[in-house]
Amino acid sequence: MLRVRRFVVFSLFVACASAVFSFWIIGQPGAEARVAFSPPPRAAVTLETGAGGMTTAVDVTRSPDAEWLRGASHGTGIPARALRAYVAAAITANDSTPHCGIGWNTLAAIGFVESGHGTYGGGSLDASGQASGPIVGPSLNGSGFAAIPDTDAGALDGDANWDHAVGPMQFIPSTWRLAGMDGNGDGTADPFNIDDAALSAATYLCGHGRDLTTSQGWRDAIYAYNQSDAYIRKVGAQATAYATKTGTAE
Repeated sequence: MLRVRRFVVFSLFVACASAVFSFWIIGQPGAEARVAFSPPPRAAVTLETGAGGMTTAVDVTRSPDAEWLRGASHGTGIPARALRAYVAAAITANDSTPHCGIGWNTLAAIGFVESGHGTYGGGSLDASGQASGPIVGPSLNGSGFAAIPDTDAGALDGDANWDHAVGPMQFIPSTWRLAGMDGNGDGTADPFNIDDAALSAATYLCGHGRDLTTSQGWRDAIYAYNQSDAYIRKVGAQATAYATKTGTAE
C-alpha cells in the first residue's frame, strides 16, 4: 500500500506542475486548434489469479495472465515485456485515481508512436524492461522542433546545449525530473526503463483530474502529451486497433 500512497501523493504534485512533454514530432503551442475526438474504447485484460481464484499481486500491482499476455502480444504485435508494463501502469493509475479510467491500450498506442515500444533503431527491451540502447530523439533546437535549451547538463540525452526526448515514452529531461516515477520498485526512476516510463506517462495523463473515458478528458490528456491534432488522431487510431484485437473492457 505504500507504493499506492506514494502514487496518490505524486499524482497531486503532478496535477500542480506546469510541465509539458516534448517528443520527436511536436507541434508549436497553439499551432492547431483542438477539435473533438471520441476516446478509444478501453481494451480488456485478463489478470493472473491464484489457486483460490483470488487476484494475485506483486509489489501491489496485479499482473496479466500469462496466456492472455502471449495471445495479446501475438495479436497486437506489442512485445510482451512492453505490454506487461502498460497493463501494470494502467492498473496502478486506475487503482490510485479511479476517476481517470485510462486504458492500457492508450499507453501502448503512445509507446508505439513514440518508439515502437522501445524497438526504435533496432533495439529491444530486456527481461527487466530496460532498453537495449539509448532511445534519444532529435535535438530540440527550434529547427523543425520546439526550442528547449538544455535542462540537465546532458545527463540523460548526452547534449549539454539542447534537450532531447528520451526513452520508450519520450520524456524531455525537465519533465522527467518532475514526473519520473519508479515503476519497477528498484529505487530508481529511469526513463529508459519501460516500467518506469509507462507508469510516469500514466501518472501524467491522469493528472489535473482528467477522466479519460470522456471525449474531453481523453483529448486533453493526449493534447498535453503532444500538442498536435494529427498526433491525437494517430494515437486514437492505434489505441482503437489494440482494443479491436484484444476485446474491450466492460
